[in-house]
Formats: sequence, C-alpha cells, structure tokens
Amino acid sequence: MTTRRDARVWLALVTVYIVWGSTFVALAIAVRDLPPYLAMATRHLVAGIALLAVSLPRGDRAADPIGRRQVGAGFVFGGLLFLLGHGSLAWAQQTVPAGVAALLVGSIPIWMALLDRIAFGRRLHASAYVGFALGFVGLAFLFDPFGEGSVDRLGALVIVLSALCWAAGSLYSRGAPLPKRPLVSAGLASLCGGVLLFATSVVIGEFADVRFSLDAFLALAYLVVIGTFVGFSAYVWLLRVAPISLVATYAYVNPIVAVCLGWVLLGEEITVQMAVAGSLVVIAVALIVRASGTALEPGRGVLRRGVIPTPAPRPGR
Repeated sequence: MTTRRDARVWLALVTVYIVWGSTFVALAIAVRDLPPYLAMATRHLVAGIALLAVSLPRGDRAADPIGRRQVGAGFVFGGLLFLLGHGSLAWAQQTVPAGVAALLVGSIPIWMALLDRIAFGRRLHASAYVGFALGFVGLAFLFDPFGEGSVDRLGALVIVLSALCWAAGSLYSRGAPLPKRPLVSAGLASLCGGVLLFATSVVIGEFADVRFSLDAFLALAYLVVIGTFVGFSAYVWLLRVAPISLVATYAYVNPIVAVCLGWVLLGEEITVQMAVAGSLVVIAVALIVRASGTALEPGRGVLRRGVIPTPAPRPGR
C-alpha cells in the first residue's frame, strides 16, 4: 500500500513539474496572436467558473459561505496573483523568452521568504540569507545591467515585479477572509482575477489587436485544461498527502523544465548567461525552501501577528 501511495505521489509531483513548467511555453505561443491581458482573462474566467461550478455544491456550505468579505478578499487575492502576476507575465512574455521568464518567476520563493521576514518577522536560518544573496546575484546576472543586455530589461523587470506580486498575494491569503474550501477559494480568486484582467483589457483597448489562430486557441486551452485543472488538482492532492518540503521542489524544477521545453519546442537559445544565472537562482531557492522547513521563534515584523498562520495553497501557474 505504501509503495502504491509513493508511486502516486511521484506521478503527481512529476505532473506538476512538467505541467507548470510547460505553461511558460504555452503562454509564449498564446501571446503571439492574442493580447496578453485578454488571453489571461479568458483563461481565468473559464477556470474560475468551472472550479466554482464543481466545488461550490461540495463541502460544508453553511459553515463556509461566500459573502462580501469573501468576494472582496477574492478580488485582492486574484488581483495580486492573476492581474499583477499572470497579466504582467503575459505582457512581458511578448518580448522575453519562455525560459528566461521561467527563471525570473522562479524567484517567487525568494520574495516570499523575504517578505515573510520583513512583514511577519518569520526568522530563517543563516543558509536562507545565503540563498537571498545568491538569488539576487543570479537575477542581476540575468539582467546584465552593465552589459549589452541580451534580455529585454523592461520585460524582465516586469516579470520580477509580477513574481513579487504573486509572493505578496500568497502571503496575503494567510489571514484573508477567503473561503475555507481550497477549490472554492481558488475558483473565487481565479474568477475575480479574470474580471480584473478583462476590465484591464477593455480599458487599454486590446480588442482591436485580437487575431484568432489555431495555435493561440490550443495554447489557451492547454493553459486552462492542463495548466489549471490538471496541474492545480495534482498540487492540491500533494499538499494533503506529501511533505511540504517535497512539494516545494516544484519551485526549482519548473524553471529547468521551462528552459528545456523552450529550447526544444520554440528554438530558444540556452546561453551561458542563462545557465549561470539559472543555477544561482535554483540553488538559492533550494536553500530557502530547505531553511523554511525549520520553525524558529518569530521576530519583529512590520505586520507581525501573535501567531503566524499556515499559508493557504497557491493556485497553479
């Protein structure tokens, strides 16, 4: 029985590795023809409606209602993760290769640990601070601020900021009045984020730039069905049955998968700069994830509370 469970855990983990790593390639294909905010709005509106349709009738509805507070938290949570996170990522991937984008997004655990330390006073071992230093050196090397700049610096900066927003949204979800049922919470956030993305698309006039193509349609369908439904379902199941330290390894495997798939499927070049910077970011994330697994007495933080609650599951990319 244990062997069968272990096999299922590894199958789900590999699914998350491949699926979430491949979404960067799918997104790069989608934004060739579809405006970025409209593409992400479609993804999250469809995903949010489907998740709520499946999850709302299930569980203890009386003890877990959806009211104004939950909807308001859904807009904040969905705005940070999906408007500022995914929307900005999609915009930037018009000029930034999928592999580079994945390496930059791989900095999310670095930002989460740093924000957690500053805002909530969550202390970390010394190895985590070594991770911070390595991570920022890796990001700086990828930006190459004093060189010729093989990477679009504005797009790269936007992706780093999108990763920061994702980290901030994940931390916000800890104490937010979101629904207690994970799939309901994810569906509400996805729907609210989709509404914000659609409104942004309308305001900036993206509909004039829409070009329908089979490639864009298939890429968008892949993001919805495989990226959200399959990837997120596997992730939620893993959170229940596997050690968090094992589940967290997706954070430094996804960028490697994305770089390889970008090279194979899109013909993206893997440069020495990418290899060095990516290695530093991956090592940094590994150090921080490992250090985060050990609880220490909380210190002072800008928003420190009496008890640091357990973070809510993060919707898949």
